[in-house]
Amino acid sequence: MLVRKALVASLFSIAAAVAFAHGDVTPQVVDTSTLKPLGDDMLDNNPYTGDKEAIRIGSSAYNQNCARCHGLEVISGGISPDLRKMNAECDSFAGKKAKEQCKTEMDTYFRNSVLGGKVRGDRVYMPAFAGILNQEAIWAIKAYVETRPAE
Repeated sequence: MLVRKALVASLFSIAAAVAFAHGDVTPQVVDTSTLKPLGDDMLDNNPYTGDKEAIRIGSSAYNQNCARCHGLEVISGGISPDLRKMNAECDSFAGKKAKEQCKTEMDTYFRNSVLGGKVRGDRVYMPAFAGILNQEAIWAIKAYVETRPAE
């Protein structure tokens, strides 16, 4: 009986540690003042792909807002989807036009997921960042994610 109580207490301790390991879940605003402004109309493609300043800002923004679920350095620990794999399928297409179309679809999916979050029924799997992250921050995060190779 004592062993069973110790086991149950250990399981609760582990569950609590996992829950608190993700840190502050309050979304953080990102300073994008050094990036080229993108305007009010939402873009379908990431204009910051390969932009060093956007990648720098995106890395910080990712670590503040995304890493707690999607993993440090974009390496998922299994809690949430591995974002490094988003564009991986696009590279398997033979034609340039097909690759570009796939990447546009992935960019749009990423943008919409960040803005709207992921909710099924009454369960929130990812919070919505609309009104918290501006377009520049979203695309800077995507630019950073694109630098992390899928394994």
